Amino acid sequence: MLILNPTQTELAIEVSDLKKVFRKREGLFGPLKEEWALKGVSFHVRKGETYALLGPNGSGKSTLIRILSTLLTPDGGTVRMLGYRLPEDEAKLRRKMGRVSVDAAFYKKLSARENLLYAAQLYGLEPRQAEKRAMQILEQLGLESRRFDDPLEEMSRGMQQKISIARALLINPPLLLLDEPTTGLDPKSRRDVQAFLEDLRARQGTTILLTTHDMAEAERLAHRIGFLAHGRLVAEGTADELKRRAGTADLEEAFIALTGEELNDEAGQP
Repeated sequence: MLILNPTQTELAIEVSDLKKVFRKREGLFGPLKEEWALKGVSFHVRKGETYALLGPNGSGKSTLIRILSTLLTPDGGTVRMLGYRLPEDEAKLRRKMGRVSVDAAFYKKLSARENLLYAAQLYGLEPRQAEKRAMQILEQLGLESRRFDDPLEEMSRGMQQKISIARALLINPPLLLLDEPTTGLDPKSRRDVQAFLEDLRARQGTTILLTTHDMAEAERLAHRIGFLAHGRLVAEGTADELKRRAGTADLEEAFIALTGEELNDEAGQP
């Protein structure tokens, strides 16, 4: 049951009038050109809720996630997460959230175990406990334990993404930011990841912010969905609410009707 007008203590994420502009020079001595990735985006995510952002390439999804992940600084607006403000409290927030991106960075010559233990050291975790937790997560994700010592470069994209999820969850964060985590995965890996995220939220009450191109994934995982287009949040609600608003029986048709845009499955930049 959705709660209207949530109080601040019920919110895990509160974004208000968020703006971000990128400036590029045309030629060596040409004028600077401004490209607005976010044009005043506002939304909130309740504690324990899964909220999905849907949008085509260039809509601002990845830019928004990078700001919330403290990798970019906004050019306007306010962000409050888990009671902390950005950018003032970014150091505290980094220890309370996990992030999984569409192209996770690893030391590809090292094994899954070595990559995860290195991440555990950065978090100040005890190695044995971190390894045990990582193995539990990977087992739930369907990764065979015998692959734990294989170099990342010998693993499929699906396996590497499962390692990325395990790394993000080493600290058992109350907030998880997922930037197209299943893009490019085979059907089985996609189902494994989706089932794990459902179980994680149900068991631990983890708040999840998800960007995706996959309509079925958004309907399966998200309590509420936001439609992004041209740097603006043009509609939000449950899947059923969005379909009713657009007068369609299909979420993709609702997206096209409400945004005038079409989704594609290629991972792109904001």
